[in-house]
Amino acid sequence: VVQAMGSGTTNGRRGAGMRGVLPCLFLWSLLCLPASAAELEVSATGGGAALADAVVSLHAAQAAPAASATRAIMDQRSSQFVPHVLPVQAGTSVVFPNQDQIRHQVYSFSASKRFKLPLYAGTSASPIRFDQPGVVVLGCNIHDWMMGYIVVLVTPYFGKTGDNGVARLDAPAGKYRMRVWHPRLSGAPQEQDVVLVAGKPLAVAVVLNV
Repeated sequence: VVQAMGSGTTNGRRGAGMRGVLPCLFLWSLLCLPASAAELEVSATGGGAALADAVVSLHAAQAAPAASATRAIMDQRSSQFVPHVLPVQAGTSVVFPNQDQIRHQVYSFSASKRFKLPLYAGTSASPIRFDQPGVVVLGCNIHDWMMGYIVVLVTPYFGKTGDNGVARLDAPAGKYRMRVWHPRLSGAPQEQDVVLVAGKPLAVAVVLNV
């Protein structure tokens, strides 16, 4: 009888302890769930027409996660950089394959990344890592008309408008500073605050001075 009473007391204490732990575990699981994604659609126009190649980025108050070991491609076709504008997160390595039958020599004098590749055809010897935010203007020492842009961003939440002038982004719900940059934009990127809510896609129209 004594053992039964003792066992019941012990089980009662364990049950009470578990009843205290379960709410904590539930709360912890909620805190560990990823933030719900929200959608943003940006329409960019300039000079009365839709603007392609406008880079839209979202910047939160807290620091963004660092880029993993990712790679991007800035191609060279028909003596043009393809894509004309390439947005990447800081820490990304970019390769510069040459699809032409002639040789190119890619370089940049931009403060964010100064480099010069050797004269080559085919695939460049090694990728270039872009770890400082800013706009990197690309050129070719052999063909002066070739120009491209790599936009290095500190945030993983960015996109680029297509020929219809529209960019779509997904990001955790919250408040952001939205920045829009374009190669022909006069002055600094255009900025405004946006609030993203899960389940409520946000559409923003911007007019750039290009």
